[in-house]
Amino acid sequence: MLARNAESLYWIGRYVERADDLARILDVAVHHLLEDSTVDPDRASRVLLRVLGTNPPDGPLDVWSLTERVAYSREDSGSIVDSLTSARDNARGAREVTSAEMWECLNTTVNGLASRERAARLLGPHEFFRYVEERAAMFAGLVDTTLSRDDGYRFLILGRSVERIDMLVRLLLSRAGDRASSPSWVTVLRSAGAHDTYLRTYRGALDAGRVVEFLLLDRLFPRSVFHTIRTAEVALEELDHRPRSRIGARAEALRLLGRARSELEFLRPGMLLEDLQTRLLSLLELCTEVNEAVALQYFHSAPWVAWTDAGTRVDDVHVEAEL
Repeated sequence: MLARNAESLYWIGRYVERADDLARILDVAVHHLLEDSTVDPDRASRVLLRVLGTNPPDGPLDVWSLTERVAYSREDSGSIVDSLTSARDNARGAREVTSAEMWECLNTTVNGLASRERAARLLGPHEFFRYVEERAAMFAGLVDTTLSRDDGYRFLILGRSVERIDMLVRLLLSRAGDRASSPSWVTVLRSAGAHDTYLRTYRGALDAGRVVEFLLLDRLFPRSVFHTIRTAEVALEELDHRPRSRIGARAEALRLLGRARSELEFLRPGMLLEDLQTRLLSLLELCTEVNEAVALQYFHSAPWVAWTDAGTRVDDVHVEAEL
């Protein structure tokens, strides 16, 4: 597979997952700000923006300015609209390795954003968020049912997994200092799409330790960090077509993921909340390192040196690496 196609699929997975997760987080956050008059909208909005890696503006913030910046903005990199548009642009350049249904889904989604934004300004932002969540779910279903389980599928799943870990860790960081009995942990579960599954798993018992344990360590919930790391590991293992090494992982990204999974898997019971913020920041750094390692291994362009008839070397010509 050409490196440009592999990179496009990887970023399609990341962008669609980012839009989906942002819609989930904002949907819950907006409802919380509108329903709870004791919450300071400016402070809550600034905390959320910092957690999402965005520098808050100088002026005061409220529900509407937060939604404008994170959801509707076409200038701010990383907004929902920007993420879906970038996913569509990447899909346009990789039509030969995506299905027609996937392209139509992304194209229709982006074309429908403007009308959904207008409806949301009249009826409330939930209309916009629900549209994004439904279209992201449709896209995920089309990926699973229309793509062959080849390298293209693995790159897309890898990108989705890296972004899912990043967003879930950021979500947990936003509540890392809250009390164990704080109702804000319900907000975390709802934002991660995990509320109903958590209640069935723990019979309705709610405390910070169990919420963090479920979202970080659960082996069966597909959005948990452990499950997602394992999914990314499997994708990388299948992408490495070389014979297995007898002394461990040779790919840097696979080594990083394996180390992070082992640290979570063999953590002593009851120690998860100890120094939670440091652990979450380490996972956030992991996502950056894995992204760089994947880009270096699979997406770089290999230099190609050409020679003229007179023997003059031409250094500014590159050919695209094939995977």
